[in-house]
Amino acid sequence: MILARYLLGIIGALLILVVAVELLRRGKLRERHTFWWLIAGSLSLIIALFPSILDGLARLLGVDVPVNLLFFVGILVLFLVCIQQSTELTRFEERTRTLAERVALLENRLRETEQQAPRRDRDTDHDL
Repeated sequence: MILARYLLGIIGALLILVVAVELLRRGKLRERHTFWWLIAGSLSLIIALFPSILDGLARLLGVDVPVNLLFFVGILVLFLVCIQQSTELTRFEERTRTLAERVALLENRLRETEQQAPRRDRDTDHDL
């Protein structure tokens, strides 16, 4: 049973690493995001290979159950990822709004230019 748990942890960590690299290779994940997934996968692999590290950290931090420390760190990381994604989303929404306004102004200017162009043609025809 314990061997199955170790193998499951190792396979899960390796899966994270393989999926992150494959998504990067296919262009579905940017380098900066892949970097964090590689760190998470590597740390998961280290903890899966050497579970005594987690036990030692839990004792050092005064956490009674080492798995609780793992869950706490996981939840903390998820909160940080959510905050980072929210700031990126807000920045992209602002940029999208600014671009939409610029496009609207350019379309308006183009319409005005097209409306003035036929008048210029008529005025030059009269001069001949």
